Amino acid sequence: MLFRMIRGVLIRQRGKMLLIAFTIALGASLATSMINVMLDVEDKVNAELKTYGANIVVKPQDSTLLQDIYNVEDGGAAITSAYLNENEVGKLKTIFWAFNIVDFAPFTETTVTLPSGGTATAVGTWFNHHLDLPTGESLDAGVSGLRSWWDLTEGSWIDEQAEGAGETVMLGVALAQKENLKVGDTLTLTGPAEEHTVRVAGIYDAGGDEDDQIYAPLDLVQALSDTDGKIASIEVSALTTPDNDLARRAAQNPKALSSKDYETWYCTAYVSAICYQITEVITGSTASAVRQVADSEGAILSKTKLLMILITALSLVGSALGISNLVTASVMERSQEIGLLKAIGANDRAITGVFMTEILLTALIGGVAGYFMGFGFAQLIGHSVFSSAIEMKPMVIPLVAVLIGLVTVLGSMPAIRMVLRLDPAEVLHGSKA
Repeated sequence: MLFRMIRGVLIRQRGKMLLIAFTIALGASLATSMINVMLDVEDKVNAELKTYGANIVVKPQDSTLLQDIYNVEDGGAAITSAYLNENEVGKLKTIFWAFNIVDFAPFTETTVTLPSGGTATAVGTWFNHHLDLPTGESLDAGVSGLRSWWDLTEGSWIDEQAEGAGETVMLGVALAQKENLKVGDTLTLTGPAEEHTVRVAGIYDAGGDEDDQIYAPLDLVQALSDTDGKIASIEVSALTTPDNDLARRAAQNPKALSSKDYETWYCTAYVSAICYQITEVITGSTASAVRQVADSEGAILSKTKLLMILITALSLVGSALGISNLVTASVMERSQEIGLLKAIGANDRAITGVFMTEILLTALIGGVAGYFMGFGFAQLIGHSVFSSAIEMKPMVIPLVAVLIGLVTVLGSMPAIRMVLRLDPAEVLHGSKA
């Protein structure tokens, strides 16, 4: 009997039921897409921000400065020079959060004399340096990834894998104009230890002080300055989790944390945790976050997630209001049917059960359709904003189902109250004069 009644309503009022299903589908699609994007947005935003440079800098440091940064009494061992060891750079990929380190490059610099008699800063670094790690992993690391926003006005990045790359350099646009040099020209660089004749492979526009500098392979600058195997700093680009109170306390003094908090901090990709782990593997080093980048990541992620939560909430509120209006209109049209059911002895619970079954079946159809619509919306957002697909999280299905169920029930409440207050005598015979 119940099935026949529900089937009859779905057929007779298919127009209104389709509108209810469509309203629910819109809410479900927005909720599905926003929640999936919100759960996947952290890595996407982090990856986007990594194209704008490193967020961690590693420098040589003695125990006094390490104490200032970490506020510990027994910091790392003091070092006797202002350099790090180049052969330890690969250890960055051996820390707990190795897979979060997406790119890095060592740097050293010296002052060189140009053929014109002027001087310039020569920065030695990796461009696309190939590393075979003890873990079996192979990778290419260098400034071609860390400085991807630089505008190459002429030529190209130095390819370290190409023959003769060790005797090529890249010039900042300001220096090239000052010295009247272009791609393919040769010049002699005279350093504190040696002089080398090099060829200009590319000219870049960085928009800063780098435009007056020379970027060259690390081995070349080490030879010019007699610092073989030594580097002045390492820039690291890492995927990180935005800081919270625990991360800020740990950055001040990790040893002051309880063992449980320390384990949580150490095993979470906070920038302070990654910095701390780097100092554990690079001898005589201290690692610090580039705060402008790290703080921007947290602020952008927080605001992006808040925006998505607000959009989801507003879409669900809109769906609830739409459901309320449509179900109320349906109840008003069926008032005589409801009055007849009450007159022949149907109680309020049974009538409410029939209505809710109809609405929830409609919500199920709308919710399933909305989920697949939301899947499409999420991919559209992913490819439009991040140029990559959004991973669909299985946990979103029950979460959206619960949200749609709550919205449907809450949106139906005004209509249900109308059903409970309906007087069969007034509906069937008209109100008394």
